[in-house]
Amino acid sequence: MKVKILRKEDIDRAIADEFINLIKRKPNAVLGLATGSSPLGVYKLLVEAYKKGEISFKDVTTFNLDEYVGLDGDDDQSYRYFMNTNLFDQVDIDKNNTYVPRGKGNIYHSAQEYDMKIASHGGIDLQILGLGSDCHIAFNEPGTDLNSLTHVTDIAESTIKDNARFFESEDQVPKKAVTMGLNSIMNAKKIVLLATGTNKAQAVRDMVTGSKDPSHPAAVLRNHINCVAYVDQDAASLLEKEVNITIIAD
Repeated sequence: MKVKILRKEDIDRAIADEFINLIKRKPNAVLGLATGSSPLGVYKLLVEAYKKGEISFKDVTTFNLDEYVGLDGDDDQSYRYFMNTNLFDQVDIDKNNTYVPRGKGNIYHSAQEYDMKIASHGGIDLQILGLGSDCHIAFNEPGTDLNSLTHVTDIAESTIKDNARFFESEDQVPKKAVTMGLNSIMNAKKIVLLATGTNKAQAVRDMVTGSKDPSHPAAVLRNHINCVAYVDQDAASLLEKEVNITIIAD
């Protein structure tokens, strides 16, 4: 794993350029996408690149990390709705080529099929991740099996509290989600993670220096052959240079 310490706006630019350069090189790229506040700046830059004619999404396929159980794509709190609003509706992508785990219906069966669907498209070329304050990635909370594939899971109380800002009240936050598993994520050919703010400092430290076991889900990323974590100075404030970790400060 490489850890790059940049300003927030430079992180957005660096990650957006990773996606832009990939799409230019491989117009039918398979992208792994995330939701939440962390990637919004990246998606804004991708929309700008499309509108400037730099890239086209018409042959791109996307797979999202997760979805709340109980919400369908028309619900404005669903991750499908988030992706449509913040990216898909603003570019020339074929929505038939955009995949988000199903939050309603036979969610267990569709979860089992999700990894097979990814594999049938040749795997994810580039996966973007955020980082939870308890070191979770996607909805892989502490305790998740490191070999897990896409599955239905309970959402930790700490994550419910963190996500309550997107809802009218904490009680409205769904208690379960369908999520790519840790092994699903590790199967991506390249991974970029972004984390900013002092509230992520402990999670970044646990990711970089913590034990690579279920208590620190994101620490498994240190086993990936091509993973870059982009963090700002606040999120990196508890880091010290560690053996086997390349820390680059710009």
